[in-house]
Parts: sequence; C-alpha cells; structure tokens
Amino acid sequence: MSSELFDAMNYLEKEKGIDKGLLLEALEAALISAYKKNFNSATNVRVDINEDEGSMKVFARKTIVDEVMDPQQEIALESAKEIDPNYEEEDVIEVEVTPMDFGRIAAQAAKQVVTQRVREAERGIIYGEYVDREEDVMTGIIQRKDPRFVYVNLGKIEARLPEGEQMPTETYDVHDRLKVFVTKVENSNKGPHIYVSRTHPGLLKRLFEMEVPEIYDGTVEVRSVAREAGDRSKISVYAEDQEIDPVGSCVGQRGQRVQAIVNELKGEKIDIVQWSEDPIEYVSNALSPSKVVEVLVDEEEKATTVIVPDYQLSLAIGKRGQNARLAAKLTGWKIDIKSESEARDQGLLDESEQTDVDEEIEDELFDE
Repeated sequence: MSSELFDAMNYLEKEKGIDKGLLLEALEAALISAYKKNFNSATNVRVDINEDEGSMKVFARKTIVDEVMDPQQEIALESAKEIDPNYEEEDVIEVEVTPMDFGRIAAQAAKQVVTQRVREAERGIIYGEYVDREEDVMTGIIQRKDPRFVYVNLGKIEARLPEGEQMPTETYDVHDRLKVFVTKVENSNKGPHIYVSRTHPGLLKRLFEMEVPEIYDGTVEVRSVAREAGDRSKISVYAEDQEIDPVGSCVGQRGQRVQAIVNELKGEKIDIVQWSEDPIEYVSNALSPSKVVEVLVDEEEKATTVIVPDYQLSLAIGKRGQNARLAAKLTGWKIDIKSESEARDQGLLDESEQTDVDEEIEDELFDE
C-alpha cells in the first residue's frame, strides 16, 4: 500500500501541481489522529513516513521513570537502558508502538486526506489561475441556467452570470458560446466562485482592446465608457500622436472593427467620440450624432449648457433622454440641452451667433 500511495503522490505533484510535502504533512496529521482514535491513546505520538522504505511507523514519546504509573505516558528506567544505556530518569524516549493492523488504518486515513487535499489544492490552483483574470474578458459555453444565474463554463470552473448582469436583449441557451467580463473572483469554503457580466462597461473596453491593435499597443487610449447594455453605448478615445485618428482606428476600414464588436453585443449601437481636455469640445463630441451650436461651461458646478439647432433638439436629447444621459456619463459633466430658440429667448445666444450658425448649416446642407 505504501509504495502505491507514494506513487500516487508523485503523480499528483507532477500532473496537478500539488506539493507532495503538503500531502505528507496532512497524511502524518491524519495518521496521528487515527491512531489516537483507534487505540484510545492520549500519548504524544509521532508518525514516521519513510518514502525510501515505503514504511509508516508510529512512535510514542514516553518519560523515563523509576516506577511506571501510566504505561501510555511512561517507561521504566530499566527498559529504557536496554535500548540505550545512556538514558537517565526524566529523559524522554521515543518507543515504536506501530499496531499490527496499522496498514489498514493508514490506507483509510490516506484515502481521506489525499481526497481532501486534492480537492483543496485544486480549488487553490483554480483560484490562483482565475484571480488574475478579474476585469478581463473570457470566452465560455453556457452549461445550465436557473432563476438566479446563467452558468458559463470557462474551462476549469463554472462562472456565474447573475440576472442583473444579463443583457435584456439577449437570450441565453445551453451550449451557446459567449464572451463575458470577469467582475469578481472570490475564494469560499466551497471553493472559488467567479462572477461575470455582459452589461459591464469594462466588457466594451476590453472588446475594443481585442479588436483594435492600436488600443492594445497603447497608441490609442480609451479614456471613458458609458453604456446602457443592449441598447446604446458611447466610448471616448484619444491618441497623443496628432497624426493618428483614434476614432478612425476604432471604426476600422469600412467599419469592420466596430461592427465585429456590435455583432458580439447583439446589435448594441456604439458611438465612438474623440476625447478632449477642453470640456466644450469634449461635450460637443459626446453628444454625437447631433450638432452643437455652443457650449456654456460652469467650471465651479462642473455643468454645461449645450445649445443645439431647433431641428436637432430631439436628436441631441435622444430617445427617453438616452443620448444626453450617456454623454453626461461619458464626460463626467452635467449637461443641460437647449434649442436655439429657447437659448435666444433666455438671452444665452445673440443674433450674430445665430446667423453664423445658420450659414454654417446651410453650407453643410449645400455641400451634401
């Protein structure tokens, strides 16, 4: 049994990365516990596991006394001197007390401890492997569903996709393959738990990193993301090199790059805008696709009043206020949108500005 046990430990260390030393320590503790339980021993015992000999022996620590009162804890001086003449009274001696049927006990203990330690070690290995994947995108296959979660197989573990992290426009069927954003990896008594999302803004950012080489290598930087999953998102990008078009890099030739992401998100509309440290320019870009006449900035309140052409007011605000809401999330600025007529009535826009804007719009319409 012993040689087979050591062979099994060697296999576990090689194939599963479980430290054999930890297994041996656990096995030694289990054997001591099993010995005391089976032989009603309160003696301080030690188990010697010899891998080279393939043997397991139990040694009891006993105090040398002149007259033995407790045979489990004490040994006579005369008996001790037969082992070694140099022993003296009050010395502590180790005496082998290996039972005849200790092999059976050892086999049972070994099976339990190996099973337990393998389970614990595998959990630890899995946790260590996935804890570094937080805020990363992984591809998995849906294994099963219940009212609370969709369970996604990521290879060595099932991740949990909570109901609140599921896109309202998607249906999740068993065996479907999908990309998920890892939001949390935690270790519990029942093993590691991984939680993933399809609605997190980080998913959109990571998808762009995967699809756009310029973002992956740092040439183009994603500055912020605002997302209403399944419906519409906005993402702001920036390139330090003025010769690089960050928006064009993300869109790709004939829109191939952004379309690949739209397809992955099942048709979610994505606005890509250029980031700017100038709030006027940034807010104007963020309200795309609407045109902006003027942006009035209140630095103290970090608020803006945006004036748009009358005919583009509904486009700027968006359906149920979505465009304005996403632009505010993207920029971090409060945005109050007013039409030209309203702004003029409130004295926010003078006639000369109105004339210039009208001419600009007319020129654009004429060019088209």
